[in-house]
Amino acid sequence: MKKINFVKMQAAGNDFVVVRLAGAKGAALKALAIRACDRKFGIGADGLLVLDRSRKADVKMRIFNSDGSEAEMCGNGVRCFAFYASKISGENSLDIETKAGMIKTLVKGDLVKARLSKPKDLKLDLAVRLGQRVLKVNYINTGVPHAVIFTSCLDKINVKDIGRLIRYHKIFLPKGTNVDFVEVTGKDSVSVRTYERGVEDETLACGTGSTASALVFALKTGADNKVDVRTKMGEILKIYFKNGPGGLDDVWLEGKVYTVCKGEYYV
Repeated sequence: MKKINFVKMQAAGNDFVVVRLAGAKGAALKALAIRACDRKFGIGADGLLVLDRSRKADVKMRIFNSDGSEAEMCGNGVRCFAFYASKISGENSLDIETKAGMIKTLVKGDLVKARLSKPKDLKLDLAVRLGQRVLKVNYINTGVPHAVIFTSCLDKINVKDIGRLIRYHKIFLPKGTNVDFVEVTGKDSVSVRTYERGVEDETLACGTGSTASALVFALKTGADNKVDVRTKMGEILKIYFKNGPGGLDDVWLEGKVYTVCKGEYYV
């Protein structure tokens, strides 16, 4: 058996196993993610965060979903990762290399703020046919792809079933998409439920999904600079942004981070 030290963390209900494995191969990390994230036979988590060395940033983050697929980014994951890396380095401001680009993070106590990559691939009001129904779907990439759908009955949505249909819809192939269902609750606030690609189910929150929902909401309503997003868990994430002539930019995700436990995992 091999012993791996880990920390389990959560942000807005998204939980992660965080490990320090510099130079580990992708195939080994994929297998580790599947086993460690299993909620019955492993530690249990939405994903595995791996701390690695970086040549162009303070540190590098690799993230593997619970199904073993490697993701480009994760908003709540990078906030947990920043908190973890900050404790190791003693630095409260860190630049983190990810597959979605460089992410700047600021740690103040248990509050962590992350500057996400510039949003791209924006498409509003796509007509997506599901059987006999046609849904109006918005699309934006906030580090990972998101389909954003507005509804007036968020509590009644079958997020898992409808989300899965949209996640694998031909419009979003080959990579697929995360799916966010959004209900407007105020002039600068929304509630969101998310089906996450890689987890293949609804999660208690999604950082990049909360960000995608907030940005699309702002584009459609004119909300300025900040939007509060209530997650399924009930925690409110704050999304800050600038909407100028060059489009959406300087996007920050802010919320609390919690350490759940530390221990040794045996492989």
